[in-house]
Amino acid sequence: MTSPEPHHPHHPSGHGHGHGHSHSHGPAAPVSKHLRKVIAAVLIPFSAAVVVGLVVLWPGGAPPHQRTGVGFDRQTQQAKVVKVDKVDCKSVNAGQTPSNGDTSTAEGQEARRSQQGLCGKATVEVTSGKEKGRTFTEIVQPDSPRQLHQGQGVIVAYAPDAPHDLQYSVTDVNRRVPMALLAGIFALAVVVVGRLRGVMALVALVVSFAVLTLFILPAILQGSNPLLVAVVGASAIMLLALYMCHGLSARTSVAVLGTLASLILIGLLGSVFIGWAALTGNTDENTGLIHGLYPNIDMSGLLLAGVIIGSLGVLDDVTVTQTSAVWELHEANPTMGPRGLYRAGIRIGRDHIASVVNTLVLAYAGAALPLLLLFSIAQSSVGTVANSELVAEEVVRTLVGSIGLVASVPLTTALAALVVSADRPVSGFLPAPRPKPVRSGGGHRRKK
Repeated sequence: MTSPEPHHPHHPSGHGHGHGHSHSHGPAAPVSKHLRKVIAAVLIPFSAAVVVGLVVLWPGGAPPHQRTGVGFDRQTQQAKVVKVDKVDCKSVNAGQTPSNGDTSTAEGQEARRSQQGLCGKATVEVTSGKEKGRTFTEIVQPDSPRQLHQGQGVIVAYAPDAPHDLQYSVTDVNRRVPMALLAGIFALAVVVVGRLRGVMALVALVVSFAVLTLFILPAILQGSNPLLVAVVGASAIMLLALYMCHGLSARTSVAVLGTLASLILIGLLGSVFIGWAALTGNTDENTGLIHGLYPNIDMSGLLLAGVIIGSLGVLDDVTVTQTSAVWELHEANPTMGPRGLYRAGIRIGRDHIASVVNTLVLAYAGAALPLLLLFSIAQSSVGTVANSELVAEEVVRTLVGSIGLVASVPLTTALAALVVSADRPVSGFLPAPRPKPVRSGGGHRRKK
């Protein structure tokens, strides 16, 4: 998996040797042919196994199913709000105050509020599909979090079995323009700052999404083991992304090996603790819908697959950084042994661990903020909150990923230190002797 390192001409005077170690911003210093063979002996069989896994598990596409009309499993079309009129809510709302006059219940209070104030009567035109041009009316309550306005693009759900006047309903806002603009700004920023590396990073991102959408998701829906699919897919993403972004070199190969070892640890820990904690992976309406449509999918295996894939991106960052740090330390001081390289590299890694682990925890906490808020409203204890399956899933996901992340630092640092210090440079790459300091004043001082 490693390409031959660039060859520099031999300079008998020794200046060429010093030049070979002076470009810290360029490619890594050449490693010996023996080390390239050792690394290739590990990575070539691994890469071949990944390719075989892709071929064997490659899906023929997601299996078809009869739409349920629930949640995301609905037929949708594009539409546009033509006009919005303000009308008295009493004249358009079907909800009535209970016949017994009881408004103490939540249902009764909601029914009473639905008849107060001015509602929005929106005329919506379908702009895609077979019934393009058809219009329907959507009533928007005055306290609704989403208000419609004229000219707004929306997404509408289509229910063919419903009565004609109720077949279409607004489900969401069309956000394609702001999302596309934000993606464009992101791509521009990456290219401007990262230049060629930035371009390759964007290409690797596209490849990663392609593996996810063309292989991982359809293969899981087809009924393949989610853990096996995640391992093969994550390995493919890792190999493609790292080598595309950082080139075919011994340095990148060491980062790949460090990432692979950490992923194995995450898979083992995740499998043990997901089974021990009896996490089913079926905790909300979306996972329930998936289980209902495809009952053969192993939902706990799907949870573990998510842990592995979710940890991969951060692992890549840590292993590449640690490998580069060790390589640069060796470039700065070629006489430093493996123990010295490890100690210096691990000091860098400790700072990285502290920041990245905090990032992981806050990212998961931010995603689960509405759920945590509900527990806070209910005044539940920390033990009760952590014991619920919804929160326990996130706790296991965060801690297993963080353990793998922490372990990747010493693993990758030790591997990089061993590889770069065990290297025996070929003739013409011996480090230049350090010049002796010149004393000012001329001549030698005699000892008194």
